[in-house]
Amino acid sequence: MPDFLLNPKLDRARAYGPELQAILSIARAKEARAHISGWAGYTPTPLHDLPALAAKTDVGQVLYKDEGRRFELKSFKALGGAYAVDRLVVKRGKEGLVVTCATDGNHGRAVAWGARRAGIRAVIYVHEGVSEGRAEAIRSFGAEVVREGHNYDDSVRASAEAAAKNGWQIVSDTSWPGYEDIPRDVMQGYAVLAMEAEEAGAKPTHIFVQGGVGGIAAAVLSYRWEKYGADRPKLIVVEPENAACLTESAAAGKVTTVTGDLETIIAGLACGEPSILAWKILEPGADAFMTVADAEAIAAMRELAALHVVGGESGVAGLAGFFKAAANPAMRAALGLDGSSRVLLYGTEGATDAAVYTELVGKTPEQVLIPEQVLSGKEGTP
Repeated sequence: MPDFLLNPKLDRARAYGPELQAILSIARAKEARAHISGWAGYTPTPLHDLPALAAKTDVGQVLYKDEGRRFELKSFKALGGAYAVDRLVVKRGKEGLVVTCATDGNHGRAVAWGARRAGIRAVIYVHEGVSEGRAEAIRSFGAEVVREGHNYDDSVRASAEAAAKNGWQIVSDTSWPGYEDIPRDVMQGYAVLAMEAEEAGAKPTHIFVQGGVGGIAAAVLSYRWEKYGADRPKLIVVEPENAACLTESAAAGKVTTVTGDLETIIAGLACGEPSILAWKILEPGADAFMTVADAEAIAAMRELAALHVVGGESGVAGLAGFFKAAANPAMRAALGLDGSSRVLLYGTEGATDAAVYTELVGKTPEQVLIPEQVLSGKEGTP
């Protein structure tokens, strides 16, 4: 499998027409934004301008949207899972409603948080590779945690089987044939990120964004594609090298499942099977796909820490991909990265497991933050 691949099916001239708008649209993104902005504690997360990284990588600007400040979850997933729970309660009511999902950590936490807010029960499935710290964080929102399966896709199957047996409702961030409405709501919530970044002044030429099942990448791409058409920024999807189902799918020319252990410290992206809805947007619209090694993610975490920004293992995947591309002449040329490029990165999580973060970075999240910022409540501002 290549570690970098220009999308062979890219069609930048294609309009973002009704077929794609039926999956994700700016109109429904605005509905999601209006709903989510009514939640207690909502505020747009910071967009950090990092000139030191721009100088180091010889580009014009590097912007990092810091989702470590998203509600109490420290993750962008709050915008998806919790929003989908709210939508479900509106449609079905609370009586007898039990929600379930599989998770690598953050999505399950968001569903559990949404269920607690709605006053309903949640049962969240995690696999053996999910840290106990992340499992305990899910329990802290009142959800029951079931540990089953060797990897994320095993947990997806276990959750689906339990839902069928018990009459529970799956709230997943991935889609499959016959299950599309709720994942569409999840992804539509993610599009709020793109709206916030633009409102904060981001005018990127390039966006490096996390892969996983493809949800956030599709959400970010859909917003820019519908609004700017062929003039949209180049979008590069970044995945762990051991769990690169989107890169593999692009190389194969069709949805492809990656099997095996999928072992990576980039736990939130350890997914073996793409979301079919996300792929319908990414296949014709993403400019490139690439992979990063665990060591590259750790290095990116430490680079951010030196700037007093806390980024978790999955949160820095886009940054790690950008560093890799910026340092490689062939990748730079293929992507058109130069001294005038403006790069936008989505830092999708902060230290969602403080113990894991401390082990990888060598400092606690609190030690990374400037004391004055901790006192003022402005954690993460460089």
